[in-house]
Amino acid sequence: MSEILGEGELINLGLCINSTWSSKQKEEDDSVSTCSDPSIDNKLSRLFEARDKLFREDCLKNSMDNAEGKNLRLVRLLFDAATAVDTHDLSSAIDTLQEIYKSTSLICDPIQRVVAYFADALIARVFSRSPFYGPTDKVCADQEQEFLAFMEFCRTLPIYQFAHFTANQEIIEAFEEEVAINEGRIHVVDFDVAYGFQWPSLIQSLSDMAKTSRAISLTLTGYFRNEEDITVTKDRLESFANGCPNLSFKFEGILRDSRSINIHVEAKSTLVVNFPFRLQNLRTSQEIKDTLASVYSMNPSLVVLVEKADNQRRSFLPKFMELLYFYSAIFDSLNDFLPLESKERLNIEKYHLAKEIKLEIGQGHIEETFGQENSWKETMRFLGFEGKKMSSRSLSQAKLLLKIKSPFTMIGDSANCGFEAFEKDEGHEIVLTWRDRALISVSCWRCTSQWI
Repeated sequence: MSEILGEGELINLGLCINSTWSSKQKEEDDSVSTCSDPSIDNKLSRLFEARDKLFREDCLKNSMDNAEGKNLRLVRLLFDAATAVDTHDLSSAIDTLQEIYKSTSLICDPIQRVVAYFADALIARVFSRSPFYGPTDKVCADQEQEFLAFMEFCRTLPIYQFAHFTANQEIIEAFEEEVAINEGRIHVVDFDVAYGFQWPSLIQSLSDMAKTSRAISLTLTGYFRNEEDITVTKDRLESFANGCPNLSFKFEGILRDSRSINIHVEAKSTLVVNFPFRLQNLRTSQEIKDTLASVYSMNPSLVVLVEKADNQRRSFLPKFMELLYFYSAIFDSLNDFLPLESKERLNIEKYHLAKEIKLEIGQGHIEETFGQENSWKETMRFLGFEGKKMSSRSLSQAKLLLKIKSPFTMIGDSANCGFEAFEKDEGHEIVLTWRDRALISVSCWRCTSQWI
């Protein structure tokens, strides 16, 4: 299988995908069932032994064996393992994954590190519904470790700050455009609040805009994975808002799987819907259409879409390689911001990035209705939304952020240490790149006159 990938395609992570590749049709349950074959049991035992050795703290030794030939071989092995998983060839998948675990280190060059975590994600995909899943999940941390790792990631790289500040600038300008009619009221519906890190900067900005004679009212309705996240985030944001004068803040948390949802929006309020990486995690086209239909029915003033750049709904193998491109750039950027043996870097990769990779690789078959090569922009237009040109202030702010976050340059310098922000699609999108590799994009949308 590795012959499919040529030398030129693999150098410098030239992991190109032939557009004719596609995964074979499978049942809805993508997990690979184990069997009672003793040879498989023995292989599994050796596989988990190799994995445990890789992830044990006392085995984290610096491995600088990063010769190009070894990295090319590891990427080929990873592709072979992904192909075996996709075709339900359990024996070949186990053999290949074991070889990867024996050849990588968590303290080495970025390619070896990302290959190790992608191998772990493949194991999670295979055994997510079997008794063997427990041992593969040791890399996952408790909630406090995950939270601290995410905070460290946000502090270290400008990725989330770029998304948050750019989205918030557009939200503020939407509010300002309607200031004559909204009576100082703005309502934001966030489809993935996560830890709520996006919203303190918006709260502060609105407080700075408010005057004693006319306070501003901000209502935030957010979707969460569990009740605990709602409580913790609510307390954190309300505590912050209490210190901001002339701002009235209301917060409502909603569980994602809630069946009956009635979001009340005050009359004349500027309504904004925020989609931070949420649409791309929906599994079926019907889920996407239902979600956007509910948004359209609210008639928001603005919809902000944050997504992985060039993210398209593809079958498993092309999607796998697209994700490998993306996370290889993330791991590479961490090298410029944190030392190789940094404890912070290791925690970010083990307790945040590893979890994100597992979640994305672990998703099963995604039903296609809009076409496998449709971008989110095409999907949004098809479902009744039209793009809005991004503000020049959003781009200027993004460029300033990258200069401030640079570990190498002063604010007056032109270099951005590998990160850059630029407009795309005639100003309808702002993209963040790492060394010319597009990472994430922010775009804004409004409802057309008719829902499709």
